[in-house]
Amino acid sequence: MLEFRRSLPAYKERDALLTAISQNQVIIISGQTGCGKTTQIPQYILESEIDSGNGALCNIICTQPRRISAISVSERVASERGEKLGESVGYKVRLEGVKGKDTHLLFCTTGILLRRLLVDRNLKGVTHVIVDEIHERGMNEDFLLIVLKDLLPRRTELKLILMSATLDAELFSSYFGGAPIVRIPGFTYPVQTYFLEDILEMSGYKLTPYNQIDDYGQEKMWKMGKQAPRKRKSQIASAVEDALGAADFEDYSPQTRESLSCWNPDCIGFNLIEYILCHICENERPGAVLVFMTGWDDISSLKDKLQTHPVLGDPTRVLLLACHGSMATSEQRLIFDEPADGVRKIVLATNIAETSITINDVVFVLDCGKAKETSYDALNNTPCLLPSWISKVSAQQRRGRAGRVQPGECYHLYPRCVYDAFAEYQLPEILRTPLQSLCLQIKSLKLGSISEFLSRALQSPELLAVQNAIDYLKIIGALDENENLTLLGRYLSMLPVEPKLGKMLILGAILNCLDPILTIVAGLSVRDPFLTPFDKKDLAEAAKSQFSRDYSDHLALVRAYEGWKDAEINFGGYDYCWKNFLSVQSMKAIDALRKDFFSLLRDTGLPDGHTSTSTAWNRDEHLIRAIICYGLYPGICSVVNNEKSSSLKTMEDGQVLLYSNSVNARESQIPYPWLAFNEKIKVKSVFLRDSTAVSDSMVLLFGGSIVRGDMDGHLKMLGGYLEFFMNLSVVEMYETIKRLLDELIQDKLANPRMDIKGHHELFSAVRLLLAEDKSYGRFIFGRQALIPAKVSVASTTQPNLATSRTESGPGGDNSKSQLQTLVTRAGYAAPTYKTKQLRNGQFRATVEFNGMQIMGQACNNKKSAEKDAAAEALQWLMGGNQPGQGYINQMSMLLKKSKKDHH
Repeated sequence: MLEFRRSLPAYKERDALLTAISQNQVIIISGQTGCGKTTQIPQYILESEIDSGNGALCNIICTQPRRISAISVSERVASERGEKLGESVGYKVRLEGVKGKDTHLLFCTTGILLRRLLVDRNLKGVTHVIVDEIHERGMNEDFLLIVLKDLLPRRTELKLILMSATLDAELFSSYFGGAPIVRIPGFTYPVQTYFLEDILEMSGYKLTPYNQIDDYGQEKMWKMGKQAPRKRKSQIASAVEDALGAADFEDYSPQTRESLSCWNPDCIGFNLIEYILCHICENERPGAVLVFMTGWDDISSLKDKLQTHPVLGDPTRVLLLACHGSMATSEQRLIFDEPADGVRKIVLATNIAETSITINDVVFVLDCGKAKETSYDALNNTPCLLPSWISKVSAQQRRGRAGRVQPGECYHLYPRCVYDAFAEYQLPEILRTPLQSLCLQIKSLKLGSISEFLSRALQSPELLAVQNAIDYLKIIGALDENENLTLLGRYLSMLPVEPKLGKMLILGAILNCLDPILTIVAGLSVRDPFLTPFDKKDLAEAAKSQFSRDYSDHLALVRAYEGWKDAEINFGGYDYCWKNFLSVQSMKAIDALRKDFFSLLRDTGLPDGHTSTSTAWNRDEHLIRAIICYGLYPGICSVVNNEKSSSLKTMEDGQVLLYSNSVNARESQIPYPWLAFNEKIKVKSVFLRDSTAVSDSMVLLFGGSIVRGDMDGHLKMLGGYLEFFMNLSVVEMYETIKRLLDELIQDKLANPRMDIKGHHELFSAVRLLLAEDKSYGRFIFGRQALIPAKVSVASTTQPNLATSRTESGPGGDNSKSQLQTLVTRAGYAAPTYKTKQLRNGQFRATVEFNGMQIMGQACNNKKSAEKDAAAEALQWLMGGNQPGQGYINQMSMLLKKSKKDHH
């Protein structure tokens, strides 16, 4: 082992590295992947400190961007030192860690170090911080660099070592005031490189428009059961169009040129990958194959396809493995182990295999040239999930994976001209993703103004993106108007989840409805447990549908998990998952996260001390929906039910679609006025992911702030995007219940040990409203469960009136514009008017909308008659399907009793 360590390029620079570290507070180390910087430099520092007599005081933290890296590197380093994990070397990742009292070198994810900074801003006792893989420019890494840069003047003895696998070290050196750069030359064997035109020329493989099947434009998504139309040229195709247009393929055969003319840049080319892999297995020398894919969906689909191949699916000849960031530790080890004699290892990987991990026996690399990453449209406040072309540096890193142990071969599945058009480096994550969680961390660490802090980043995000994040945190109540952290915001900063998921956990704990919420939040924090095999989509979707009978992806997840837990009691968990197309790995991760979240909540004191996660309230599905709404707000989508289908609209995007794996995508109609959704992603259209149908009462009581509109009985939320029309007494009832509920939540946050059982009357009123609310909606036009085909309100036998009622009726003089706003926002065509002059010279108007006709009273002129018809329509809409006075009186009695008991 010692000989191996000394053979690495890093060993030749050992003395220079240690001298630079001792003489400078910050240094940047640039070394190619495989030079030994990740495994050796932390050991050099530890050994040097031990030799100088400071070993007992040495405390090194080395961050990795991914958990798989932190675990695998710590295991490797411990092995090199002849130790077990937990002695001098340990690791800590979310939900897992090994660390002993004698551990002086800890590998962890960047998020773990950031969470430590929440409680230890000066990193007391830490002597060295090593930030590895800084070239990846993850958001946590860029955030950490700002924090550490501010910390260094306070901790002058703290050493900071930044390590990069690429040649952009000058950027980091400049950021830290000209910090010295130590370069470690790497060594790789020569790699024979083939681009698409070379592959086609050598193999004779012919591309056609019909053998490239993996079209991102479809994304396996549906618009309420119909596939999303392709209305414009693919973004990927547009990015390479110029390069392809200028390309010269004259040196290649006519067949190759014809194939290249058919090449679809939107596709990875599953059939071509299968062809190349089969060729390698049957004709090439031994060695593992590494196939770079865009993401887990493509890895899963390709793996399913390859397993049906007579050669590639034969386990006696091929060991087929997947490599991605959230894989189980046991699966990770298979990737690094050498297969049995005569068996070729094929690893389907995401870009995690570019630099974060090293698979030593790789000889062949297939590179699709793409990586699926989130970008952010700040103008529309929408994340976009698109497969994007990688950078030149990433392509070089992928190619280099083939030359680790012997000369290798790399097959780029795109033309050379496309590679030449790649950007040099990838855009940093902080510039292309929403910033809500980051902004919350900034305030929880008391780092001052969010905008000012982020302006000090290596590359600052645009101001609009920062402001969108601040506005969101204000809407959900995490920040006040002065951008100070609220009581709720302080609790959210303690939970290692997105703010919206943290809100669910907090309210679930307060209302003793925690068990299903733990499952939902854990399920949204791991990879989707519902599997969709390439060749069994219909069976998989049918299996998921059996868990849903109530228009909710989140409740389907709860039932699937509960069924798995029941099966686990009798050791039948694996069979249960196999039958129901569920991921065993995801189920186990959900189970572990539930325990972790409950432990964190218990530390806050919010759950009742005598209450387990199992209470009667956990079975109240109306309350569960309300808590989901509380967390996901303002992620609210309106549902407009037509005769045979439903259409969906959001405030920013207009019409949106559902991911095909949603239980709601299989429904022709959704009998609720709203969907609360976890995420919206723009691919070509905007798609919603993980949705639950919610009622008006859920939105009114558990959404954000409500304000009164321009007329009696009119309530607005989100600046008028959500509108409700009802009797004034009903308005007052909802306002009172919401105020008391909000006050209770604030009191509980301020005094977590407070017992809420004394507020039984308030909870009774809330639960009664939630349970009695008609699913189609009470207060939004167009969603009543029963709508008459024709309504004639004013009889022709009524006495003629000389003046219009609009002066005192609903809408006043603005009744026409208010009716039009109400009708069009509900998704229907604007109302039309027909006016008839009566024999006495007066005018009577009829307004028509959504197949209904409502007649007004006789008026002196045509304009007044139309306004009166509009006022009559508004009055009818506000009065239909609403609680009677007896119901309101019952609610008032409950609330008066609650107020008397607690004030």
